[in-house]
Amino acid sequence: MRPNPLRALKVAGTPILNAWLSIGSSYLAEIVAHGGYHAATIDRQHGMMGFDAALAMLQAISTTAAIPLARPSANDPAELMRLLDAGAYGLICPMISTAADAARFVAACRYPPAGTRSFGPARGLLYGGPDYAARANGEILTLAMIETREGLDNLDAVLATPGLDGVYVGPNDLALALGCAPVPESDDPVMTAAIERVRSAAAAAGKLTGVFCSGGAGAARRVREGFDLVTPGNDATLLKGAIAASLREVGAARA
Repeated sequence: MRPNPLRALKVAGTPILNAWLSIGSSYLAEIVAHGGYHAATIDRQHGMMGFDAALAMLQAISTTAAIPLARPSANDPAELMRLLDAGAYGLICPMISTAADAARFVAACRYPPAGTRSFGPARGLLYGGPDYAARANGEILTLAMIETREGLDNLDAVLATPGLDGVYVGPNDLALALGCAPVPESDDPVMTAAIERVRSAAAAAGKLTGVFCSGGAGAARRVREGFDLVTPGNDATLLKGAIAASLREVGAARA
């Protein structure tokens, strides 16, 4: 089976750069994945695409060195299994608030006896290789999103879930849950303490730590804080920023 290099990067202490794809376009996914990221995540929760578009995006990412990941719309075993069957090499599952949530998530991502994943890897075999079923449990990444007050309260129990590879902070939802403004790199002491609590607890448990960021500067800050995986904004935000910068340059020339 094709190895998952994100695991090796974590062990080596190399920051993992993760793209975030919210626009349902295989062409854009291919362009972004060629940009030098270690991984590219297709956002099925808030992204503007259906499963057919997500499948084409997974295929596009697979033409590059970036590892294809996905965020499902919910902790639904059927959707989790389908995304893995389509070739996702890891899932970032939203709204994990309890140990039971985490166990349900992990079980859907692992073949028996470690879990309850149904056999039918389809495109997983094409991307992963003929021994996919025998080795997938050891390569597929499972990252639980911590983005609720309950998830924060149950953090230690979530981290103790067998087979869970790590956690991923959803700073905007977590901020709303804690009564703070949804600013990814907020200096609000409540948010600063909450995010560091997640990071330090996960690191102490030997788990991968990930976080969504507002952009490159925010991602650099999180790397300095010790996060293993950072997402420097999503495709739509980066595209809007590039358009605005281009138009400012033209406007400056006409002034």
